[in-house]
Order: sequence, then C-alpha cells, then structure tokens
Amino acid sequence: MPRKFVALVLLLAFIWLPVGEASVGSGEAMYVGGTIAGLPEATMGKLNTNSDKVLVFESPKGKFEIPYENVTSLEYGQKAGRRVGVAIVISVWALFSKKRKHFLTIGFTDDNDKPQGVVLEVPKGTAKSFITIIEVRSGKKVEYESEEAKKHVHG
Repeated sequence: MPRKFVALVLLLAFIWLPVGEASVGSGEAMYVGGTIAGLPEATMGKLNTNSDKVLVFESPKGKFEIPYENVTSLEYGQKAGRRVGVAIVISVWALFSKKRKHFLTIGFTDDNDKPQGVVLEVPKGTAKSFITIIEVRSGKKVEYESEEAKKHVHG
C-alpha cells in the first residue's frame, strides 16, 4: 500500500472516531466562549446559582460573575445564540460530534454599561433548573432556538 493512502486512512479515522470528547456532566458547565477576558474557550467549570444577586461560573482557569439585574437576554438551544455579538470558534471535535449539546447564551451589560455575552454548554438534565433560576432572578424570559429545544427543557 502506498504511504499516502495509509496516511489518509489514519487521518480520516482520527477525524471520525470520538477522541476523548469533552462533555459536561451533571453539576458542570463549559464556558464555550464569549467576552470574558482571560478565560480560555472550552473551559470546564461549575455554575453557582446560590446567590440571589449574581450568577457565578468558577473553574481552576478563572471565574466570572454576572449580576442578574444586568442580564439583557437569554437563549437556549442546540446552537450557540445568534443575538449576542459573540464570535465563537467551534473546535473540530464539536463539528464531528454526534452528541447533542445544549447551549445557554446570556447577554448582559458590564459595569460600564457595555454589552457582553457568554455561551455556556449545560447538561440537558440541569438546563431547566439553571434557566428557571436565571429567569426568576433576572426578570428576563429565555428565548428557545426551536420547539425541540423547548421540549428538552420542559419535557
């Protein structure tokens, strides 16, 4: 067999096989991307909703807080929100993943009243509680990407 053919087969196998796919588990969330300075994309962490004033994302790589009163929009679905002006780079594993991912996009204003945004991957099983808490505390209603996304949360 020619070496080029073998190399091509190995490359295709690497692309199509699930390779240590990062996935959020119960109680976790992934900062997919957004406007948080210094926090790398695809950072795994925990969402803390214990405070009635701020939503907190904590990870070994950094943390951020979003005051509920500063939330301007909420979107949920299997695609990153389109309304928030946030450029998200999706890695190769995410493009080829067959696993359904669930994204919560939060638009908010910072202390200088400038628009900001984050995209979080949340586990399907905890999405409803995160959404309910953020809706109640922020006074904003989540917009669902589709009826299917709405069914994932409301059953």
